[in-house]
Parts: sequence; C-alpha cells; structure tokens
Amino acid sequence: MRLKLISCEVLFREMCHACAHSPHQVDIEFLPKGLHDLGGQAMAAKIQEVVDRTPPALYHAILLGYGLCGNGLAGVTARHTPLVLPRAHDCIALLLGSRGCYQAYFENNPGTYYRSTGWLERGQGLQQLTHNTAGFDQSLEALIARYGEDNGRYLYEEMTRYRSGYQKLAFIESGLEADGHFLAEAAAEAQEKGWAFERLAGDLAWLGRLVNGDWPESDFVIARPGQRFGPSYDDRVIQIQP
Repeated sequence: MRLKLISCEVLFREMCHACAHSPHQVDIEFLPKGLHDLGGQAMAAKIQEVVDRTPPALYHAILLGYGLCGNGLAGVTARHTPLVLPRAHDCIALLLGSRGCYQAYFENNPGTYYRSTGWLERGQGLQQLTHNTAGFDQSLEALIARYGEDNGRYLYEEMTRYRSGYQKLAFIESGLEADGHFLAEAAAEAQEKGWAFERLAGDLAWLGRLVNGDWPESDFVIARPGQRFGPSYDDRVIQIQP
C-alpha cells in the first residue's frame, strides 16, 4: 500500500521510526504542535486543509497521527480517500501504547504533567510563536512592564494557575532517545516547579499498527469518503459523526 501520514510533530521521532519499519510506502507530513493552541475548531480546520490538498487516487488511506486532542480532530472529513485515526484521547495515550495503560496511570496518578522527547525538543520555539503572542509563558516582570503592575500580576496569576493542579512530571521514554539530555531536562523542570519526577516506559506498538495497516476497530476508526470524525463520549473516544 501507499499511505499518507499527517502527524503532529510532537511524535516526529516515533513516527519516523515506525515508518522506517513499515512494509508500506508512507509519505509523511508533520504539522506544528502549536495547532493545539488554536482551539478545537481552528485546529480541525487546519488539519482539514492538509487533508483536502492531498491528491486523489494516489493513496490507499490517509493516516492521522493524532488522537481526539481536545476535539481538534472533531469534524475532520474524508473527501476522496479514507482517513484512519487512532481511538486515543491524545498523544500521551499513543506514546504509552494503549488507552487502558493511559487510563490506569491517569487514575492512579492524578495531577501528573507529561513530557516526551517531542514535547521538549519541539515545544519551546512553538510556544514563542503561539503562547507568547498572547503573553503566555512570559515572566512576571515582563507582564508588569507591558501591562502595568496590577494587570501584569493578574495576568501572570491566571496564566500560571494550571501549575497548582500538578504534583508530578512523568517523562515517557520511547527508547529512541539519543542520550540522556532529554531526561535531564525533564527532571530539571520537575525540580524547578517543585513536582515529583517519574520515568515511564513508552510503547510504540500502537503507532506501528497505524503505519503497518493493522487497524482493528477497537483501536482505530476509519472515515470513508464523505464521513467525518466526532467524539463518542464513551470508551471508544472517537466515532463517525452521525
């Protein structure tokens, strides 16, 4: 088969590894991680643009290297070529290898923030292009200088409120790390924020099945031409929109 893969760049190393071991010809296009910052509808519209410009009658299927991702895939529609999407909430589940593994860890470890190689090496620049245009991730001093004392402090408190809900940072190891600097960076981030730190073993089998054409209904949903994805609000995560 000849397949087209449209994937979030946070999975760059893992997807390249999977495609290198696929028996099929896979053409890859990576999209910026910053699409998530646009919100669900805008993210879906950007992904739809890439789907729509894929030439007809060239691929057996278009693979999407995403999960539901905060409804960022909701409404994405197959045109002339089937779309294949993992039944995952997000890339954390994909990196851990299954919804069950992710759910079990999530329930037993509330307040965990996740990192991976892709989140570390491809996150900082994209935050500057997206978050920082609205003031996110700026220092308190920078916000005060820009908006004044009271407004600056208020914005800083609102933009860093998410940190209070986390107590742990978990680094997902895929086995593709070239050295230890990503692990060290994640550990340093946890220490800086006063969080516990844990290393998690990743599992790339789900990504392998995606590019190998092994698409059981339990783990993947296929949209035929004219069909679109939507949330299922149950264990299936994603369904074909009625």
